[in-house]
Order: sequence, then structure tokens, then C-alpha cells
Amino acid sequence: MNPKKYTKITTHSLQEMKKNGEKIAMLTAYDYSFAKLLDTANIDIILVGDSASNVMAGHETTLPITLDEMIYHAKSVIKGINRCLVVVDLPFGSYQGNSKKALESSIRIMKESGAHAVKLEGGAEVEDSIKRIIDSGVPVMGHLGLTPQSIYKFGTYTVRAKQNEEVEKLKSDIIKLEKAGCFAVVLEKIPAKLAAEITKSVNIPIIGIGAGSQVDGQVLVMHDMLGMNMTFNPRFLRRYSNLSDIVNKAVSNYISDVKNNLFPNSEEEYD
Repeated sequence: MNPKKYTKITTHSLQEMKKNGEKIAMLTAYDYSFAKLLDTANIDIILVGDSASNVMAGHETTLPITLDEMIYHAKSVIKGINRCLVVVDLPFGSYQGNSKKALESSIRIMKESGAHAVKLEGGAEVEDSIKRIIDSGVPVMGHLGLTPQSIYKFGTYTVRAKQNEEVEKLKSDIIKLEKAGCFAVVLEKIPAKLAAEITKSVNIPIIGIGAGSQVDGQVLVMHDMLGMNMTFNPRFLRRYSNLSDIVNKAVSNYISDVKNNLFPNSEEEYD
């Protein structure tokens, strides 16, 4: 297959990619420098994830990060991209249970950061918020399965939708999100066969993380796939580099050169 070359990725591009059987590649990023690197490599979607709460701020969960902090990260990412679509997570507390607040939070993200879309977790319980946001002209990506903002409700990061009741709710929710107007949905940590079934049942792209290979695309947290975080080892994670060791060795060499007066040398000095 020769995939179509897109000079700019839009929600329409993603629909075409699903229709044509071209997989969608999505990664998180939180700053200008890494966003520029990912965009230059032709990533399709950058997610400014609330995972910034973990990998950038050091929190145990995604819950503490604020709307202002998400906007800050999104503004930085937008400055580094030319081609990819940038989606921003609505953080915990910025949309749940109040469609008016959800709309206000989404408009702030779009106006203040220049991002292209927002993402929020949940199904039927956030359907009204999704409709209200989309009716305002803001594209929405959904998120079902394991929803990290609900970690204290579930009490575990284990695989979701293993029981019939949860399977049926997931199937119902995906239809609701499609009808509400979501342009895509992330499915996190659910059985691969179920993810494949759901992907075939809808016309919008399904992006998986721990949802097997028969979805329309994949997403990983950049820090995890680059090996910057070596303590997180779920089954679904494939590390494509080991930046932890690379950075450690580089810094150790720098320290050694400074301590032994080997840096700077004569060629690195000014006359």
C-alpha cells in the first residue's frame, strides 16, 4: 500500500486514512522541542496529554494537572508543528458533570493555545458535554476503556471490559460518541478481540493503547516509548530507544570532562 501523502493532517484526513486502511500514528508531546522533532518525523497526531501530570510534573496520577497548565503545554507544542493534528486533553475537573463548564474549558484551550481539537474521557455520562462542545465548532476525540482520570473509582489500572456488563456499556458508549459527533476515539487497555469488533462497528477512527493491532491507529506516551521512563512496564509498551541510558552516559561524560578540565578545550574557546 502506498499511503497518501498529507501536507496537513486534519480530522478529515483521519477519516480518509481509516477508509483507506492506512494506520494512524499518534504520540504525546508537551513542549516545543519534542513537538518539532515528532512533526518533522511525520507523526499524524500529537496528543498534549494529561499524562504531563505524570511525566512532566511528577504526580502519581493525571488528576492534579490544571487547565492553565494544559494550555501552557499546548501553546508550546503548537509552536513546534507544521503538519500534524494537535489534540489536547481536557483535564480532570474541567468538564465532568457540567456541559457549560466543558464548553468554556474547550474554548479556552482552542483560543489560548491554537490547538486543533480536545479529548475527554467517558461515554454516556459526558454525552451532553460532547454535543455542546462540537456544536460550538470544536472537534472532540473520545476516550473509553481504561480512563485514567477515574483511577480512584476503579482502584486499579487493570484491563477493562472483561465482564459482560462492561462490554455492553463500552459498545453502547462507542455508538453514543460516534452519534454525538466525535471524530475519533481512543480505546485504552481492553481485550484485542473486543477492540477489533468495535473498530469494525463504527465509521470513525479508533486509536488503541493496549487494545491490540486491529484498530485504526496506535498511541503511546512519548516518554515511555523513548525509554525516558524505565519504571513503567505494561505489556502494551514497546520501547524504541533507551534515552534514559543515553542521557545518563552523556551527562556522566560531561561531568567527567568538567572535573578533569577537558571541557572546554582550546577549539571551544574564544580569542
